[in-house]
Amino acid sequence: MSTESDSRNRQLQNPDNKKWIRHEDFIAGISKGLAILDCFANDRHRLNVTMAAEKTGLTRAAARRHLMTLEYLGYLEFDGHYYYLTPKILKFSGAYLSGAQLPKIAQPLLNLLTQQTSLIYSVMVLDGYEAITIARSAAHQQTDRVNPYGLHLGNRLPAHATSAGKILLSYLSKEAQQEWLEKYPLKALTKYTYTDNEKFIKLLAEVRADEYCYSAEEHELGVHALAVPIHNHRADVVAALNIVSPTGKTSKEYLIQYILPLLQQTSIEFRQFV
Repeated sequence: MSTESDSRNRQLQNPDNKKWIRHEDFIAGISKGLAILDCFANDRHRLNVTMAAEKTGLTRAAARRHLMTLEYLGYLEFDGHYYYLTPKILKFSGAYLSGAQLPKIAQPLLNLLTQQTSLIYSVMVLDGYEAITIARSAAHQQTDRVNPYGLHLGNRLPAHATSAGKILLSYLSKEAQQEWLEKYPLKALTKYTYTDNEKFIKLLAEVRADEYCYSAEEHELGVHALAVPIHNHRADVVAALNIVSPTGKTSKEYLIQYILPLLQQTSIEFRQFV
């Protein structure tokens, strides 16, 4: 018993994916460098040394060295005041999108949905606080300038305020949902965003029972969305398939009556490939 306990004490556990690593196998330098890169986000494109230190908990001296190293390696650029990401960072997302099975399977299915309805569809996965777009389609006459949410590959949206995010959260265990809420307190993005934990947990139970989620103006006013789960061949939920549309273009009734059956049928088609 003590031997097993001692073994655990010499290991570290990632709170997000629950994976373990021996303390002697953990490279702190890599962890700190990636923590610096994690500081960059949709609403935070540039960082100075002080900001990086505050976000990561590193000293200013350590943050400065990591920023300079990442600049030296070509992942960051420096304008004399702030550091910002370079295109080199995209090699990782490009490798994932070209090598991962789900985006490849999703693209022709999403394109078919768009051909049928001229609406915007995407496949999203959960990563911590956010739902990430890993595949998308859009009507040919539309551009990113008018797309709700500014949807694009790699776009990250707060999971609690989106239909796809709530689908993915609803299939977590009760314990995992509570842990998620403790780590990521619900933030109000519009007056319609859920901010009460108890009501949100109840909503997730309803979403799971319905096997779809309708969300209106919780992330962005004038936009609503509908999502269904994507299961793999073992019946595990691995992603969410959603439709996003301006409220002035489509009604809730239209999405539920005409689009939901298309999403559900497409979700079934995913299962034979994933």
